[in-house]
Amino acid sequence: MIYLRVLAVLTATLALAACGPQTSTVSRAAPSPTPSVSPSPFEVEPAAIASPSPSPSPTVKPSTKPAPKPPTPMDCTGTATSDRTQATGTGPFGTVIATGSMDVALTFDDGPDPVNTPKVLDLLKQCGLKATFCVNGIKVANARSVIERIHNEGHTFCNHTWRHIRQLGSYGPDLIREDLTMTNNAIRSVVPDAKISYFRAPGGEWTADYVSVARSMGMTSLHWHLDTRDWESSQYGKGSSMVNHIINYVEGSCHPGSVILMHDYQKPDTTEALRTIMPWLKARFSVVALPRDGMASP
Repeated sequence: MIYLRVLAVLTATLALAACGPQTSTVSRAAPSPTPSVSPSPFEVEPAAIASPSPSPSPTVKPSTKPAPKPPTPMDCTGTATSDRTQATGTGPFGTVIATGSMDVALTFDDGPDPVNTPKVLDLLKQCGLKATFCVNGIKVANARSVIERIHNEGHTFCNHTWRHIRQLGSYGPDLIREDLTMTNNAIRSVVPDAKISYFRAPGGEWTADYVSVARSMGMTSLHWHLDTRDWESSQYGKGSSMVNHIINYVEGSCHPGSVILMHDYQKPDTTEALRTIMPWLKARFSVVALPRDGMASP
Protein backbone atom coordinates (compact mmCIF):
# COMPACT_ATOMS: atom_id res chain seq x y z
CA MET A 1 0.00 0.00 0.00
CA ILE A 2 2.80 2.35 0.97
CA TYR A 3 4.60 1.29 -2.19
CA LEU A 4 1.67 2.34 -4.34
CA ARG A 5 1.50 5.80 -2.69
CA VAL A 6 5.22 6.41 -3.26
CA LEU A 7 4.87 5.32 -6.85
CA ALA A 8 1.96 7.71 -7.33
CA VAL A 9 3.98 10.62 -5.87
CA LEU A 10 6.94 9.91 -8.15
CA THR A 11 4.65 9.66 -11.15
CA ALA A 12 3.04 13.01 -10.36
CA THR A 13 6.41 14.62 -9.81
CA LEU A 14 7.67 13.39 -13.15
CA ALA A 15 4.51 14.62 -14.84
CA LEU A 16 4.91 18.13 -13.38
CA ALA A 17 8.50 18.20 -14.48
CA ALA A 18 7.50 17.31 -17.99
CA CYS A 19 5.00 20.19 -18.11
CA GLY A 20 7.50 22.93 -17.05
CA PRO A 21 8.85 25.60 -19.33
CA GLN A 22 11.23 24.32 -21.91
CA THR A 23 13.88 26.09 -23.85
CA SER A 24 13.58 25.62 -27.58
CA THR A 25 16.51 23.86 -29.05
CA VAL A 26 15.70 25.22 -32.49
CA SER A 27 18.13 27.97 -33.27
CA ARG A 28 16.95 30.68 -35.57
CA ALA A 29 18.89 31.15 -38.66
CA ALA A 30 20.86 34.31 -38.65
CA PRO A 31 19.48 36.76 -41.10
CA SER A 32 21.28 36.51 -44.39
CA PRO A 33 23.38 39.56 -45.10
CA THR A 34 22.13 41.76 -47.90
CA PRO A 35 24.14 40.75 -50.91
CA SER A 36 26.32 43.54 -52.30
CA VAL A 37 25.61 44.38 -55.91
CA SER A 38 28.68 44.49 -58.10
CA PRO A 39 28.67 47.41 -60.44
CA SER A 40 28.05 46.59 -64.03
CA PRO A 41 31.22 46.72 -66.05
CA PHE A 42 29.42 49.26 -68.29
CA GLU A 43 28.52 51.58 -65.38
CA VAL A 44 31.04 54.00 -63.99
CA GLU A 45 30.63 56.40 -61.12
CA PRO A 46 30.07 59.88 -62.52
CA ALA A 47 33.10 61.16 -60.66
CA ALA A 48 35.19 58.52 -62.29
CA ILE A 49 34.35 59.73 -65.82
CA ALA A 50 37.27 61.71 -67.10
CA SER A 51 36.59 64.75 -69.24
CA PRO A 52 37.81 64.09 -72.75
CA SER A 53 41.05 65.89 -73.56
CA PRO A 54 40.85 68.19 -76.55
CA SER A 55 42.43 66.76 -79.65
CA PRO A 56 45.77 68.39 -80.31
CA SER A 57 45.92 70.60 -83.34
CA PRO A 58 47.70 68.90 -86.21
CA THR A 59 51.24 70.05 -86.61
CA VAL A 60 51.72 71.83 -89.89
CA LYS A 61 54.94 70.65 -91.37
CA PRO A 62 56.86 73.12 -93.50
CA SER A 63 56.60 72.41 -97.18
CA THR A 64 59.52 70.45 -98.49
CA LYS A 65 58.81 71.58 -102.05
CA PRO A 66 61.50 74.02 -103.08
CA ALA A 67 60.43 77.50 -104.09
CA PRO A 68 60.54 78.07 -107.85
CA LYS A 69 63.81 79.53 -108.96
CA PRO A 70 63.66 82.97 -110.55
CA PRO A 71 64.33 82.92 -114.27
CA THR A 72 67.93 83.24 -115.30
CA PRO A 73 68.56 86.80 -116.49
CA MET A 74 68.94 87.15 -120.23
CA ASP A 75 72.36 87.87 -121.62
CA CYS A 76 71.76 90.50 -124.27
CA THR A 77 75.40 91.42 -124.78
CA GLY A 78 76.29 89.01 -127.58
CA THR A 79 77.15 90.03 -131.12
CA ALA A 80 76.74 88.21 -134.41
CA THR A 81 76.46 89.04 -138.08
CA SER A 82 73.70 88.42 -140.58
CA ASP A 83 74.10 88.27 -144.34
CA ARG A 84 70.38 88.13 -145.05
CA THR A 85 68.83 90.58 -147.47
CA GLN A 86 66.60 93.42 -146.37
CA ALA A 87 62.86 92.80 -146.17
CA THR A 88 60.92 94.89 -148.66
CA GLY A 89 57.53 95.03 -150.33
CA THR A 90 53.99 95.66 -149.19
CA GLY A 91 51.12 93.71 -147.76
CA PRO A 92 47.43 93.55 -148.73
CA PHE A 93 46.04 96.86 -150.04
CA GLY A 94 49.47 98.47 -149.79
CA THR A 95 49.92 97.88 -146.07
CA VAL A 96 53.34 98.15 -144.41
CA ILE A 97 55.28 94.91 -143.80
CA ALA A 98 58.80 96.26 -143.22
CA THR A 99 60.47 99.08 -141.35
CA GLY A 100 62.03 100.56 -144.46
CA SER A 101 65.48 100.25 -142.90
CA MET A 102 67.77 97.56 -141.49
CA ASP A 103 65.91 97.79 -138.16
CA VAL A 104 63.66 94.97 -137.00
CA ALA A 105 60.34 95.69 -135.28
CA LEU A 106 58.68 93.45 -132.67
CA THR A 107 54.91 93.98 -132.61
CA PHE A 108 52.45 92.50 -130.13
CA ASP A 109 48.72 92.10 -130.80
CA ASP A 110 45.52 91.67 -128.77
CA GLY A 111 46.63 93.20 -125.46
CA PRO A 112 46.91 94.61 -123.01
CA ASP A 113 46.98 91.54 -120.78
CA PRO A 114 47.24 92.53 -117.09
CA VAL A 115 49.38 89.47 -116.35
CA ASN A 116 51.38 88.70 -119.47
CA THR A 117 52.05 92.13 -120.98
CA PRO A 118 53.99 93.33 -117.91
CA LYS A 119 56.23 90.26 -118.27
CA VAL A 120 56.88 91.18 -121.90
CA LEU A 121 57.66 94.74 -120.85
CA ASP A 122 60.06 93.46 -118.20
CA LEU A 123 61.96 91.42 -120.79
CA LEU A 124 62.12 94.33 -123.22
CA LYS A 125 63.49 96.54 -120.47
CA GLN A 126 66.03 93.95 -119.39
CA CYS A 127 67.33 93.60 -122.93
CA GLY A 128 67.14 97.32 -123.72
CA LEU A 129 64.65 96.91 -126.59
CA LYS A 130 61.54 98.78 -127.70
CA ALA A 131 58.40 97.40 -129.35
CA THR A 132 54.99 98.29 -130.77
CA PHE A 133 51.77 97.23 -129.02
CA CYS A 134 48.56 96.83 -131.03
CA VAL A 135 45.79 97.37 -128.49
CA ASN A 136 42.16 96.26 -128.29
CA GLY A 137 40.19 99.14 -126.80
CA ILE A 138 37.85 96.98 -124.72
CA LYS A 139 40.80 95.60 -122.72
CA VAL A 140 42.21 98.95 -121.65
CA ALA A 141 39.94 99.47 -118.63
CA ASN A 142 41.27 96.35 -116.89
CA ALA A 143 44.91 97.14 -117.57
CA ARG A 144 45.32 100.90 -117.26
CA SER A 145 48.66 100.63 -115.49
CA VAL A 146 49.94 98.49 -118.36
CA ILE A 147 48.95 101.18 -120.89
CA GLU A 148 50.86 103.69 -118.77
CA ARG A 149 53.94 101.47 -118.76
CA ILE A 150 53.85 101.01 -122.53
CA HIS A 151 53.86 104.77 -122.95
CA ASN A 152 56.28 105.68 -120.16
CA GLU A 153 58.86 103.09 -121.19
CA GLY A 154 59.13 104.41 -124.74
CA HIS A 155 57.09 101.90 -126.74
CA THR A 156 54.63 102.69 -129.53
CA PHE A 157 50.83 102.28 -129.68
CA CYS A 158 48.90 100.73 -132.54
CA ASN A 159 45.10 100.61 -132.87
CA HIS A 160 43.83 97.01 -133.17
CA THR A 161 40.06 97.81 -133.06
CA TRP A 162 37.75 97.78 -130.09
CA ARG A 163 37.04 94.06 -129.69
CA HIS A 164 38.81 92.26 -132.55
CA ILE A 165 35.79 91.63 -134.78
CA ARG A 166 37.32 90.04 -137.84
CA GLN A 167 34.44 91.07 -140.12
CA LEU A 168 34.61 94.75 -139.14
CA GLY A 169 36.30 95.66 -142.43
CA SER A 170 33.09 94.75 -144.30
CA TYR A 171 30.81 96.92 -142.14
CA GLY A 172 31.46 100.14 -144.07
CA PRO A 173 33.51 103.27 -143.39
CA ASP A 174 31.21 104.79 -140.77
CA LEU A 175 31.24 101.80 -138.43
CA ILE A 176 34.95 101.29 -138.95
CA ARG A 177 35.62 104.91 -138.03
CA GLU A 178 33.42 104.66 -134.94
CA ASP A 179 35.24 101.54 -133.78
CA LEU A 180 38.72 102.96 -134.32
CA THR A 181 37.76 106.21 -132.61
CA MET A 182 36.50 104.34 -129.53
CA THR A 183 39.79 102.46 -129.33
CA ASN A 184 41.92 105.60 -129.61
CA ASN A 185 39.76 107.30 -126.97
CA ALA A 186 40.24 104.35 -124.59
CA ILE A 187 44.02 104.59 -124.87
CA ARG A 188 43.94 108.37 -124.45
CA SER A 189 41.71 108.07 -121.38
CA VAL A 190 44.86 106.73 -119.71
CA VAL A 191 47.52 108.63 -121.67
CA PRO A 192 45.87 111.83 -122.94
CA ASP A 193 48.77 112.81 -125.18
CA ALA A 194 49.37 109.34 -126.62
CA LYS A 195 50.34 109.27 -130.28
CA ILE A 196 48.55 106.46 -132.11
CA SER A 197 49.98 106.41 -135.60
CA TYR A 198 49.34 102.79 -136.65
CA PHE A 199 46.36 100.55 -137.29
CA ARG A 200 46.32 96.78 -137.73
CA ALA A 201 43.28 94.85 -138.96
CA PRO A 202 42.12 91.90 -136.83
CA GLY A 203 43.44 88.67 -138.32
CA GLY A 204 45.09 90.67 -141.10
CA GLU A 205 41.78 90.66 -142.96
CA TRP A 206 42.31 93.93 -144.76
CA THR A 207 39.83 95.85 -146.85
CA ALA A 208 40.12 99.05 -148.83
CA ASP A 209 37.78 100.71 -146.31
CA TYR A 210 40.14 99.86 -143.45
CA VAL A 211 43.11 101.45 -145.19
CA SER A 212 41.14 104.50 -146.27
CA VAL A 213 39.61 105.19 -142.84
CA ALA A 214 42.91 104.63 -141.03
CA ARG A 215 44.67 107.05 -143.37
CA SER A 216 42.01 109.69 -142.80
CA MET A 217 42.58 109.33 -139.03
CA GLY A 218 46.34 109.77 -139.41
CA MET A 219 47.23 106.09 -139.00
CA THR A 220 49.47 103.90 -141.17
CA SER A 221 48.01 100.47 -141.94
CA LEU A 222 50.47 97.99 -140.47
CA HIS A 223 50.71 94.36 -141.63
CA TRP A 224 53.76 92.11 -141.00
CA HIS A 225 56.67 90.37 -142.64
CA LEU A 226 56.82 87.43 -140.17
CA ASP A 227 53.78 85.84 -138.55
CA THR A 228 54.94 83.57 -135.72
CA ARG A 229 51.48 81.97 -135.51
CA ASP A 230 51.95 81.75 -131.77
CA TRP A 231 48.18 81.44 -131.47
CA GLU A 232 47.94 78.22 -133.50
CA SER A 233 48.22 75.63 -130.72
CA SER A 234 46.18 73.14 -132.76
CA GLN A 235 49.19 72.79 -135.04
CA TYR A 236 52.16 73.62 -132.84
CA GLY A 237 50.91 72.53 -129.44
CA LYS A 238 51.54 74.29 -126.16
CA GLY A 239 54.43 74.55 -123.76
CA SER A 240 57.88 73.61 -125.00
CA SER A 241 56.67 72.58 -128.45
CA MET A 242 55.15 76.03 -129.08
CA VAL A 243 58.15 77.78 -127.55
CA ASN A 244 60.52 75.89 -129.82
CA HIS A 245 58.35 76.59 -132.87
CA ILE A 246 58.39 80.35 -132.23
CA ILE A 247 62.15 80.43 -131.66
CA ASN A 248 62.94 78.34 -134.71
CA TYR A 249 60.64 80.33 -136.95
CA VAL A 250 62.01 83.74 -135.96
CA GLU A 251 65.64 82.66 -136.08
CA GLY A 252 65.11 80.96 -139.42
CA SER A 253 63.06 83.66 -141.14
CA CYS A 254 63.92 87.10 -139.77
CA HIS A 255 65.60 89.59 -142.12
CA PRO A 256 66.80 93.13 -141.62
CA GLY A 257 63.70 95.32 -141.78
CA SER A 258 61.25 92.58 -140.75
CA VAL A 259 58.08 93.49 -138.89
CA ILE A 260 57.46 90.51 -136.59
CA LEU A 261 53.95 89.64 -135.42
CA MET A 262 53.52 88.11 -131.97
CA HIS A 263 50.80 88.17 -129.29
CA ASP A 264 50.98 89.26 -125.66
CA TYR A 265 47.39 88.41 -124.64
CA GLN A 266 47.22 85.07 -122.79
CA LYS A 267 50.27 83.73 -124.61
CA PRO A 268 52.76 82.66 -121.92
CA ASP A 269 54.62 80.49 -124.44
CA THR A 270 55.38 83.59 -126.47
CA THR A 271 56.79 85.29 -123.39
CA GLU A 272 59.00 82.29 -122.71
CA ALA A 273 60.21 82.21 -126.31
CA LEU A 274 61.17 85.89 -126.05
CA ARG A 275 63.82 85.00 -123.50
CA THR A 276 65.73 83.34 -126.35
CA ILE A 277 64.55 85.48 -129.25
CA MET A 278 65.41 88.89 -127.82
CA PRO A 279 69.13 88.21 -127.25
CA TRP A 280 69.35 86.50 -130.63
CA LEU A 281 67.76 89.49 -132.41
CA LYS A 282 69.77 92.09 -130.53
CA ALA A 283 73.02 90.35 -131.42
CA ARG A 284 72.24 90.65 -135.15
CA PHE A 285 69.88 93.58 -135.68
CA SER A 286 68.77 96.90 -134.29
CA VAL A 287 65.37 96.16 -132.69
CA VAL A 288 63.11 99.21 -132.51
CA ALA A 289 59.62 100.44 -131.81
CA LEU A 290 58.02 101.88 -134.91
CA PRO A 291 58.30 105.69 -134.93
CA ARG A 292 55.62 107.23 -132.74
CA ASP A 293 55.00 109.92 -135.33
CA GLY A 294 54.20 107.29 -137.95
CA MET A 295 55.86 106.34 -141.19
CA ALA A 296 55.07 106.85 -144.83
CA SER A 297 53.18 104.12 -146.59
CA PRO A 298 55.26 102.31 -149.23
